[in-house]
Amino acid sequence: MSATSRTIELPNPLALDGGGELAQARLAYETYGELNDNRSNAILLCHALTGDQYVASTHPVTGKPGWWERMVGPGKPIDTDRFHVICANVIGSCMGSSGPASEAPDGTPYAMRFPVITIRDMVRAQVALLDELGIEKVHAVVGGSMGGMQALSLAANWPERAARVLVIASTSRHSAQNIAFHELGRQAVMADPNWAQGNYYATELQPDNGLAVARMAAHITYLSEEALTEKFGRNLQDRDAKSFGFDADFQVESYLRYQGSGFTQRFDANSYLYITRAMDYFDLAEEHGGKLADAFAGTEARFCLVSFDSDWLYPTSESRHVVRALNAAGAAVSFVELSAPHGHDSFLLDVPALDRVVKGFLG
Repeated sequence: MSATSRTIELPNPLALDGGGELAQARLAYETYGELNDNRSNAILLCHALTGDQYVASTHPVTGKPGWWERMVGPGKPIDTDRFHVICANVIGSCMGSSGPASEAPDGTPYAMRFPVITIRDMVRAQVALLDELGIEKVHAVVGGSMGGMQALSLAANWPERAARVLVIASTSRHSAQNIAFHELGRQAVMADPNWAQGNYYATELQPDNGLAVARMAAHITYLSEEALTEKFGRNLQDRDAKSFGFDADFQVESYLRYQGSGFTQRFDANSYLYITRAMDYFDLAEEHGGKLADAFAGTEARFCLVSFDSDWLYPTSESRHVVRALNAAGAAVSFVELSAPHGHDSFLLDVPALDRVVKGFLG
């Protein structure tokens, strides 16, 4: 599917939750479908941790299809014959938006001088993008996982900017377990000698080993035990007997190594540190005086939350927690738990029931 890919420099410095501001912030984004005359058919699509703006178009680095190509396109649940879909690479990332690999005012990469950012900072940049595009209110904001956090943040902090809010497999705050898994990944990156305190951009040595381990650990959390067992079991990889060594004897080991190695080809290690930290800091109730319902007080948006029964990273209880808060705030909200064997990654995979929910909610 063809898309329009652009990069925009925000006209004003971007204020940050951590204090200070980010000058000359850039956002790389893609659009799909045509914006109608009254600019009322836009959908803001928010990507997950390792996602990017290439929702339904070929990724320029990997050559693979877009990460939600099955959901976004002509006649698909997010129908680009009807809607103008906008997806921006979040600040802090590495596919064209401002992040640690970007050039600082002194002409060298920011590296660890890049300011620590939050989910709300990411959304603040996307709202500024909507302003530049002349879109006052989107038909819907849609996101899964970290994208769902962004959707909730927009609904809470800029309630007038979205008529509908679709949140899939997400949460209003990270649990101690979520933070623990992210810290494992960050420590793996920082323990790689090639990380060099984040100053590896001018060298040929990249912290690929550490980043690959971080990705392997995270990927386990995206899958369910059922999915891993069904796909791999205890099957051996390209051999008839155990090697009694430390090669990838098992198929699941080979799969994780493949996932880790492939990830290093398209993602920046420092961006991984910054984005996981932003997710760990996310706590929508804390942002609004400690009561989650207060985050949505007076909202006029319609909400739909979707969870999956096999998702143990952001289990159904997390979605129910948000739904109760929305009910307490008097918001219009629908909720569904879908049955799927894939774990957290179910929102990216072939789950026809999700297609029906998305299509129905967007109207």
